[in-house]
Amino acid sequence: MTRTAPVPPSTPARTVARWTLAGFLAFAGVSHLLWARREFRAQVPPWVPIDADAVVVGSGVVEVGLGAALVALPRERSRVGWIVAAFFAAVFPGNIAQWRERRDAFGLTTDRARFLRLWFQPLLIALALWSTRAPRDDQSR
Repeated sequence: MTRTAPVPPSTPARTVARWTLAGFLAFAGVSHLLWARREFRAQVPPWVPIDADAVVVGSGVVEVGLGAALVALPRERSRVGWIVAAFFAAVFPGNIAQWRERRDAFGLTTDRARFLRLWFQPLLIALALWSTRAPRDDQSR
C-alpha cells in the first residue's frame, strides 16, 4: 500500500474562502450553461476565432470542474489554485473587450460600471492563490 503525504493544513479563513470561491465558480459555470448564456456571449470578443456560444459553454464546463476541484482535491489545492488563477487571467481579455467595445451585459450598462468590474478579476486571482496556499507557505517568505 502506498502512503501519501499528509495534506498541509489550512486555516479556517482560507478554507471558507476556498469553498466560497468553489461555490461561485460552480454557480457561474451552471449559469453559463443555462440561464445566462446570452449575457456571457457579450463578453466573448469578436476576434476570438471560435463560436461565442461554444466559448461560453466550454468555459462554463471548466468553471464547474474548477469549482468541484477546489473542494474535492484538497491534496492538490495549491496546484488547483494556480489553475483557477490562470483561468481567471485567461478570461480577463473578455472583460476588457466588454468595456472597450461598450457591450451591455449583467447590468453593466455604463462605461464606468464596465471599467469598475475590471478590478474584480485581479481580486479573484489573488483570492484563488491565497485561499489555496498552506499557511506554512507564508512563513517561508
